Amino acid sequence: MSAVVSPTTGRPYGVALVCGVWDVPRSTYYAQAPGEAAEATKPKRRGPQPKISDEALLAAIQHDLERSPFVGEGHRKVHARLRVLDKIRVSRTRALRLMRENNLLSPHRSRQGEAKVHDGTIITDEPNVMWGTDGAKVFTLDDGWVWIFSTVEHWNAECVGWHVCKHGSRFNALEAVKLGVEKHFGSVDGDVARGLSLRMDHGSQYLSDHFRNQIRYWGITASWAFVEEPQTNGVAERFNRTLKEQTIFGRIFRNVEEVRTAVQAFVESYNREWLIEKMGFRSPVQTRRERALAQAA
Repeated sequence: MSAVVSPTTGRPYGVALVCGVWDVPRSTYYAQAPGEAAEATKPKRRGPQPKISDEALLAAIQHDLERSPFVGEGHRKVHARLRVLDKIRVSRTRALRLMRENNLLSPHRSRQGEAKVHDGTIITDEPNVMWGTDGAKVFTLDDGWVWIFSTVEHWNAECVGWHVCKHGSRFNALEAVKLGVEKHFGSVDGDVARGLSLRMDHGSQYLSDHFRNQIRYWGITASWAFVEEPQTNGVAERFNRTLKEQTIFGRIFRNVEEVRTAVQAFVESYNREWLIEKMGFRSPVQTRRERALAQAA
């Protein structure tokens, strides 16, 4: 501010007025007095101060990331757990800001590519309408490449069946579906799963007569993903990505048994604890349990 006082108001002339008279930019004034000017013009939070400071909120975020059994989670799940588990109610954008400023965001959680017109159309409003199945491979020291087949419920992203094996045959691919049918329909008798659709890609296992005839025997309708568009089998693909990020990447497996043990532990933890945003940040098991209780009431 100017040291000259206005005779009319009795207050010093403002920076804008003085710079305008001198015909110099205001940046010149601030450059001459960096410390005082920066302190005077530093933006402050408007309105009432929050109940929890940024420092305390950051500590709570770091604690939540440490207690989570998973890695690479985004700010939405952290925000949801803080609200439910710690009773800390802050805006999601504030949690995002603190995680971004402190390099706590996952480098994998970024939207890539352009949206497709069919995005989101494979999500169902109730269980046992559509499942998705897919396979993935992991290398082991003794057994070479090992296959992981999984079957995922489109309603709540629950892994309903899985199978780890050495050979990615049509018979082994079918085991992941069979496990889900037996668990959620009570048996593997004919027509037991009538009304269910199975989304899958055009892999040789799924195109085989044996695979298609067996799911038809159970009453399951084949639903094919678009060629060269894996996002149309996105539920199963997304589960496999999570499985790899949490269990496979960064580890060296000796044989198929080690892979099987790791996948089993992950599936149990995933179904019990992995938060699904579309389900209100509830786990697959919690979502299914609450639906069963609501139907029984």
